[in-house]
Amino acid sequence: MRAARLIKMVLLLQSRPSMTAAELARELEVSERTVTRDAQALSEAGVPVYADRGRAGGYRLVGGYRTRLTGLHRSEAEALFLSGVPGALREMGLEDAASAARLKVSAALLPSLRDASRTATQRFHLDAPNWFEEPRTPVLLPAVADAVWDDRRITARYRRGEDEVVRELEPYGLVLKAGVWYLCARVAGGGSFRVYRIDRFTAVDTGEERFEREPEFDLPAFWEERAEQFARSILRARVVVRLSPDGVRRLPYALDSLSTREALADADAPGDDGWVTVALPVETEEVAHAQLTALGPEVEVLAPESLRERFAGDALRLAGLYHPRDGV
Repeated sequence: MRAARLIKMVLLLQSRPSMTAAELARELEVSERTVTRDAQALSEAGVPVYADRGRAGGYRLVGGYRTRLTGLHRSEAEALFLSGVPGALREMGLEDAASAARLKVSAALLPSLRDASRTATQRFHLDAPNWFEEPRTPVLLPAVADAVWDDRRITARYRRGEDEVVRELEPYGLVLKAGVWYLCARVAGGGSFRVYRIDRFTAVDTGEERFEREPEFDLPAFWEERAEQFARSILRARVVVRLSPDGVRRLPYALDSLSTREALADADAPGDDGWVTVALPVETEEVAHAQLTALGPEVEVLAPESLRERFAGDALRLAGLYHPRDGV
């Protein structure tokens, strides 16, 4: 346990000019007193850890000290080679860089761990695109990815409805969601953060000007928040249904799982027959009709009346299709 923590401490100090005791304690999930003891232990073992005193002080490694990756366990080494999606790296134009990085990591590993890349890729494959859709790489993705890496402003022309709009953007990060690439960017000049589908870009011009990143910006947290906002924003209608126990189990697979879980949590207790009445947020009545049809006889629509009439019509048509055949 302590040996792994000491190795992590060295790697943290290698990656930054210096770190305070509080920063190291937070990263290592220990107390500042433990950080002090660990720094002393590293120094006694020959690792040149130096402590600067004062308010702006901290810990740093002296003389550009580096260590080889000899402290990795097999599971850690194998996980390292699963940390990217090969297809995504290829689409961003980073396949050669990723290949070179894997070779360098392999060379730094102990001989007993050199097969970690092969054993990992033989057991796991990360497939990002959605089912039943032909993945299409946006032509302008490599240019956008280069700007993201270099923190360079871009002037982007993109389709918005029937029109084309030009925006000067500060590209913060890329997200691959179900085979679709998105850019999380800030409108230049201190504007708001927004999300753009890259396949809607028609032109991208990368300038020489670099932008200063907001240090607090957290791409995963930003994406999670915006994705949830989007999912909720399209649920503008509401329907009331009765669900059988099997219908309750299948509901999250037919509709948005987050909203259905919340709706089920707010529902009253099941009746004597086991059925439960639920008010569900949906996009539109047409979408609700298509989604709830997947539940078949495990759902009864109570409101709105127009949607109930649709299902009644469906039931009559199905009864006509499946009436007993002559002689059967």
